[in-house]
Amino acid sequence: MSNAADTTSTIIPCLRYRDAPAAIEWLCGAFDFEKRAVYADGDTVHHAELTFGNGMVMLGSVHAGSEWGGQIVQPDEIGGRQTQSPCVIVRDVDAHYRRAKAAGATIVIDIADQDYGGRGYACRDPEGHLWWFGSYDPWKAGR
Repeated sequence: MSNAADTTSTIIPCLRYRDAPAAIEWLCGAFDFEKRAVYADGDTVHHAELTFGNGMVMLGSVHAGSEWGGQIVQPDEIGGRQTQSPCVIVRDVDAHYRRAKAAGATIVIDIADQDYGGRGYACRDPEGHLWWFGSYDPWKAGR
């Protein structure tokens, strides 16, 4: 028996940013996310929800002193390496790539057709978080 909730998306990546208000604006402009909710006091974002289709990322400001924040480090604190990254399925990878690149995303894996199907690229946002954008849809891959 599955314990998954009956909801739109059961897995939602969560990210922390030093300048969360700027990150929200950048992610919406560069990656085409939409603001669903932003709860902030001044420059401190306690919780934000950004949507892309029926997917979502949640983010907030870095809070090193909080119980949750003490478990998370920023990419620049560990040499830019990451242990996970959001993978976002997009309709037009080439258009998304151009938009992200024009907004200043750092391309770390250039856009290309993938051996497993689809087309994609990897980039970093201004605070160094790693993202993958591609057309490969594992839900439709016939598995």
